[in-house]
Amino acid sequence: MYSLMVVVFVLGYLAIALEHNIKIDKAASALMTGTICWALYVIGAEGIIDFHSVPHWISDMFAEEKNITDQHEIVTHYVTEFQILEHLGEIASILFFLMGAMTIVELVDAHEGFSVITDRIKTTSRRSLLWIICILTFFFSAALDNLTTSIVMVSLLRKLIDDKKDRWLFAGMVVIAANAGGAWSPIGDVTTTMLWIGGQISAGAVIIKLILPSLIALIVPLIVLTPRMKGNVTRPRKAEGKEHFVNPTTERERNIVFGVGVGGLLFVPLFKTYTHLPPFMGMMLSLSVLWMITEIMHRSKNRETKSKLSVIGVLRKIDTASVLFFLGILLAVASLQSAGQLGALANTLDNNIGTGTETGVYSVGVIIGLLSAIVDNVPLVAASMGMYDIDPTMGGLFASDGLFWEFLAYCAGTGGSALIIGSAAGVAVMGLESISFGWYLKKISILAIIGYFAGAATYIIQESIFHL
Repeated sequence: MYSLMVVVFVLGYLAIALEHNIKIDKAASALMTGTICWALYVIGAEGIIDFHSVPHWISDMFAEEKNITDQHEIVTHYVTEFQILEHLGEIASILFFLMGAMTIVELVDAHEGFSVITDRIKTTSRRSLLWIICILTFFFSAALDNLTTSIVMVSLLRKLIDDKKDRWLFAGMVVIAANAGGAWSPIGDVTTTMLWIGGQISAGAVIIKLILPSLIALIVPLIVLTPRMKGNVTRPRKAEGKEHFVNPTTERERNIVFGVGVGGLLFVPLFKTYTHLPPFMGMMLSLSVLWMITEIMHRSKNRETKSKLSVIGVLRKIDTASVLFFLGILLAVASLQSAGQLGALANTLDNNIGTGTETGVYSVGVIIGLLSAIVDNVPLVAASMGMYDIDPTMGGLFASDGLFWEFLAYCAGTGGSALIIGSAAGVAVMGLESISFGWYLKKISILAIIGYFAGAATYIIQESIFHL
């Protein structure tokens, strides 16, 4: 069953990649992959999990409360009542975060709040617009996070670019920019946040040492792509029904909703920092505040207009299929993490390459970054954190703010851009814009990989010259 889980995951991955060829929605393939992997894990749990690795307090609890003493039953119950529920809590927090962010963005969009930005972007030049969008994304991602920023920027692109293929190209670059921007900020990417909370890196050090490599990871693809961006984009025509003129949103309402919406998104990392509660809690608080404000704002309007400008109304616009796709992917990855395949992969890298030297650290970091494009970067970083302790010896490679942890933060944060399903930002953009895996692979992946290696080289040169 251990090997069969990997086979099922690979087949499911291929089904997602070939979505348009086999004409099966990626959400269906992801959900099937995730559930079958867990089913195989449960069926073969006794052969996969060593009974002695089950915490004693859990086996004692089963014996005392349920009179279960058989080793096979204990292992099975351990998987179904502890491991899967532990992962489900983590997955649910990500999904609620995603749904909250999508709802806030849709609510701002329903009020035409993004016109606050789009009205200030006058250029229609493909080259100029590309640089403006990517630079905005890079810094927004560091202040918010790469997932939320991607959702916001896709909404902006819909206001700025009418042609779908043009918009896909810009959206692909948004993925690169969002991941690069998130890598150098302790709150910009979930893996950087994990390392920050775990004490492997500090906020000041990661900003100082990773901002330049991360910026290079974006600038180089932009330089490569810019000569091909000729001509101008066509802006979408503003479709307004008669109800818009009967009861329109005022400029004051648009500004309030935009300000509160973006402020609410910026509030989330601050809430997490000071309360240590999961990010989705801050997102739900921000959503509830915006919800109350819009209810009060529109309470005197007619029911039809009010429904279109309320949270209840915009919830119908949320792409549920992309949320289910995310659920399936995370379930599949969680099963491989629990069964040990990801840990075994990390150990194989360590044994074959070694991490006792700077060269070994750089090699392992680059490989983990590229693997994060195939398998979610969160469990890969989690496995790395579990494999290595914070150790001030070994030349300081594994000390707090050591070379290994900083380079891992860069690689895990930016490597996922190589494939569209390799990062939360990519998955969100894929769902929102219905970008196919094959199109991204053909048009964006090479640019992302070039930027990834350019940024990695920048970090290595930076360390060798300045010894920061």
